[in-house]
Amino acid sequence: MENPSPEKTISLFHCLNELNDHSLVQEVQKYLNRGRSSDLSGVTLSPDQWSAVAFVMLNSDEELDEFDLRKYDTSEECLLRLLPVVKASRKIMMYNCSITEKGCAALFSALKSNPSHMKELNLTYSKPGDSGVKLLSEILMDPLCKLEKLQLEVCSITEKHCADLVSALKSNPSELRELNLSYNKPGVKFIFGLLEDPRCKLEKLQLEFCSITGEDCAALVSALKSNPSHLRELNLNYNKPGESGVKLLTDLQKDPHFKLEKLQLWRCNLSEKSCADLASALSSNSSTLRELNLSYNKLQDSGVKLLSAGLKSSHCKLETLNWCNLSEKSCADLASVLSSNSSTLRELNLGYNELQDSGVKLLSAGLKSSHCKLKTLDWGYA
Repeated sequence: MENPSPEKTISLFHCLNELNDHSLVQEVQKYLNRGRSSDLSGVTLSPDQWSAVAFVMLNSDEELDEFDLRKYDTSEECLLRLLPVVKASRKIMMYNCSITEKGCAALFSALKSNPSHMKELNLTYSKPGDSGVKLLSEILMDPLCKLEKLQLEVCSITEKHCADLVSALKSNPSELRELNLSYNKPGVKFIFGLLEDPRCKLEKLQLEFCSITGEDCAALVSALKSNPSHLRELNLNYNKPGESGVKLLTDLQKDPHFKLEKLQLWRCNLSEKSCADLASALSSNSSTLRELNLSYNKLQDSGVKLLSAGLKSSHCKLETLNWCNLSEKSCADLASVLSSNSSTLRELNLGYNELQDSGVKLLSAGLKSSHCKLKTLDWGYA
């Protein structure tokens, strides 16, 4: 016999409630804190008990703002039983729950009935597959959909999937503010097509480990030149933009309409030439960069020296810097930045360095300077 739908089960509990049969609901209430801090992770409940949990939560006075499956049971059976709660929640978190194509299809089918309520969807480490992406695309193109944040990191998103998702977003683009497609093979040309749409208001784009090349960076910069004013954060960690890609991105910093504040270039094989381009961008009076991640790049002493000159510019607005692979000579250059009365650095992350006592001593001199504005220093594994 087929299990009743979650909605029918909820209706059944309403009937039992009216008949003064509260046994199952009372049974689960001993586990459930009905507030936002409810956490049933590690508790083993039957499918009917999970349905009773859904009934209790839906009839609670507390607003259902965030649904995080990890606080219950990461099984798809639990997800299916709690779908009525999911539909009523503004933020839906499935991070690291490994929801399959079947589970994603059921989730999206449920969400289609009320797309205007959902503001955030996190499916990281799930596998929506062809059917899931198709249903998600239908939700995204619904004019009632007001989704602001979509996270599909490590979701086996292919170029075809990306084309479908972007096509849907381009038909209804104005609400989405954050998009994470990291650790997929999404066919970034489609994403850049979305960015150049004048109706696109995307503020945060994460494309870590997406096989982005210098040629892709050229397409990205071309798109941003068409619609430069919204993007605030760009994550290109673990890609290969090359010297040409970095130069295009840094030249864009000189456009007064471009308002990027956070740029992540961790493990991007940056060179001394790239440092010169970054320094030039930081020195521009139109640069708006506040945070820069250059960890795990072999910048060499000469590259660090070039970059330090940009950091000391009176036009530089950088407040947070992540850096590693520093030598003793590099520490001297960095200390001179900290001692500069024009430096705006507030946070410095130097994890995974082997600075030796001499390097630490040089940095300490910069930290003692009356001009140093640093508030946070993370030595990590220095």
